[in-house]
Amino acid sequence: MRSSLRLLAKVKSARYLQPHAPTGLTGLTTHPRPRQALLILYTTTLNKLQNIPESSVYRQATEALTKHRLKIIESTKPPGYDKWQQEVQQKVAANPDLVKIISTPSGALAGVYSLLGGRVSNLEKRHYAENMENALRQIAEEKEQFEKLPEDLKPAVAQWSREKEESERLQREEEPVATKSRIDLYEEPALEATQISEIEHQIGAGLIEEVIEVAEGELKLVDDMIKFKVWEELVEKPKPGQWTYFGRDRGSAAN
Repeated sequence: MRSSLRLLAKVKSARYLQPHAPTGLTGLTTHPRPRQALLILYTTTLNKLQNIPESSVYRQATEALTKHRLKIIESTKPPGYDKWQQEVQQKVAANPDLVKIISTPSGALAGVYSLLGGRVSNLEKRHYAENMENALRQIAEEKEQFEKLPEDLKPAVAQWSREKEESERLQREEEPVATKSRIDLYEEPALEATQISEIEHQIGAGLIEEVIEVAEGELKLVDDMIKFKVWEELVEKPKPGQWTYFGRDRGSAAN
């Protein structure tokens, strides 16, 4: 079944799946970097699970499943991975302040992000200096003009100036703030189609894109579990026998 669903993604290449091509499942397209996506998702999930008590059955079950699937993903490396990893490590060593590294629990590389927001070009610096110089010149000119006004007009002009500044300040606060930094992921080489099929077979949960969707949902669920602290005692205790009807032995007892 899965092999037939992949036919559309294999139109252009027999060795690699075509990114964003239909998978055969409505609304689900071929992921361009499924291995890297799962490495980051599983690593992030495991890190966040540390915020839940070890006694939690949810944490124990989710950790076990996530670690099992992470091990499968880590064991499958795309062609050219070692060379790519070496190049990335050189970039990290050259610009340690401009990258963010995500490592799996085993120490393997899950993802490396380039923090582009920290870079300011010489042109941007010059524009900033010119704008600042113009602003200071304008302030000096306005102050000079204010001093030349008749004394009886100065209070009204000063009040108008304060109201204008306050109005502009409120307007700036209401405007959406543009994102100052942009994060780019160093994309690792693509997996071969046969490697993806092998991962899907080992995990046994459908297409790898479906596995990614489940991992994304699990990560969101972990956030919700932490937010609501579901491991804490209930504020309103259940009444005695409240859940008896739903017990496992209900059916056998009735017979």
